[in-house]
Amino acid sequence: MRRRSGMTDADRNGWDAIVIGSGIGGMAAAAALSKNEYRVLLLEQYQTLGGLSHSFKIEGFQWDAGIHYLNHVAPEDRERRILDWLSDTPIELASMGAIFDNLHIGDAPPLALSRPYEAQARDLKDRFPEEAEAIDEWIAALKEGRDAVHKLTMTRAMPEIMGAALKWWHGHAIDRWCKRTTQEVIDEITDNPDLAAAFAAQWFDHGGRPSKASFAMHALITGGYLQSGAWYPKGGGAAFANHILPTIWKAGGEVRADTKVVTLMIEDGRVVGVRTAQGEDIRADTVISDIGARETVNHLLPQGCGHQDWIDEINALPHSVAHFSLFVGFEGDIQRAGASRSNHWIYPGGKVDVVWTDAPDSPPPGLFVSFASLKDPGHDPGPSQKYAGEIVAWADWSVVERWADMEPGARGDDYRSFKARVEEVMFAQFEACFPELAKLVVFRNLSTPLTTHAITGHHKGAFYGIDTTPERLMSEALQTRTPVPGLFLAGQDVLTPGIPGALWGGVLAAATVDPRLFRQLPG
Repeated sequence: MRRRSGMTDADRNGWDAIVIGSGIGGMAAAAALSKNEYRVLLLEQYQTLGGLSHSFKIEGFQWDAGIHYLNHVAPEDRERRILDWLSDTPIELASMGAIFDNLHIGDAPPLALSRPYEAQARDLKDRFPEEAEAIDEWIAALKEGRDAVHKLTMTRAMPEIMGAALKWWHGHAIDRWCKRTTQEVIDEITDNPDLAAAFAAQWFDHGGRPSKASFAMHALITGGYLQSGAWYPKGGGAAFANHILPTIWKAGGEVRADTKVVTLMIEDGRVVGVRTAQGEDIRADTVISDIGARETVNHLLPQGCGHQDWIDEINALPHSVAHFSLFVGFEGDIQRAGASRSNHWIYPGGKVDVVWTDAPDSPPPGLFVSFASLKDPGHDPGPSQKYAGEIVAWADWSVVERWADMEPGARGDDYRSFKARVEEVMFAQFEACFPELAKLVVFRNLSTPLTTHAITGHHKGAFYGIDTTPERLMSEALQTRTPVPGLFLAGQDVLTPGIPGALWGGVLAAATVDPRLFRQLPG
């Protein structure tokens, strides 16, 4: 039942729906239902709303917890229209221009990658003129892989019989692009190791290593930038919460930070509400979880609730990689010193399918460098020319696992020493690539995979939740409607990693709750 503006005092004590987790998927689900006059309660365990889209400030610098650039949000994209529809006022998004990524692989000169598809083909052919045929084949594969994954993910909110029929109809494309890894497709196209590295270098945009990730997922994420460009929100990632949450409030909903849900309440086999860490029982016939599929079944479902086959299938899916982020603050003319709006992917050893497994005993084998302040049209550097940047190293959870069960203040001197050494080796790698920029750094702050776990609760600090393997794409367990009546899944685990994928995951979850939303979504 929906609560309308004329509701009684008794009505005001209940909720039409509870959404757990305030990432993009949770905010989208809550706002979409709010647009249809639902009273929604949105609960967030962290002290700041927005999940990995939130921003934070230290000593006059502002960084984003997880946003570096966005795809599928050009004015002509449906995702942009849906985002505007969900927002109380439209979010201003700025284009990063034609060049959005730069590859630094081994000793080769940096390779600037531009959009659209044809421009990137030319970028690659200029560097690898003898590989023109392979490059054309790669670009064609990206387009076909992108189309295939769109067909597959359409089934996430469909009745089972309709989804099965659609998968059968598109079975050849799904087999060719979704069930094979990025590396398998690359190996079919070229045996040039340098070109192969360039094809796969941006894999951390979806968190799936080339040897493990579905090629179709790689095609979807990288192809999104080639199709409609790279974008960044004015005001940084905090813009999403600032613009979407008022939609919930204006419909009579409520948003609470620092409120952890410890279990779902189930009566007669269906969800009837949630219980918080503060001991509060909050009732609603509809609960949407945006905290991740694995986290939902392992931490929210009470013991003995049944549906073990579904739970086991989700737990069998691998988690994505973890990461370190070194947040840096600059003072001075950073563009003159080498900074750019476009990002930088750095692989000193020349190999790209690499993860930092022995931090900090050796330098990170891969880095991603981003300068958020140069992307943000709203940034004012002030008289001291303050700019924020981020250095990311993808890593394995094992490097921090020994401290995982300790409270942050109880990890001891060895953890502080560990962090200091990680920071030093990451910064040294950055300095080797950008020596003039390094001189302008006046502030450094390191976050570890334990930070990601604290913010999101994700298993083993997995930045992107469940890994983007072919098994994940083909899994029947990752549907918006779960086997538990009244429980729905939203966010990137349902669809694809990143802001657009999480956005769709949230919208589809809401439309599964109320199918009328399918007709109301902007076309």
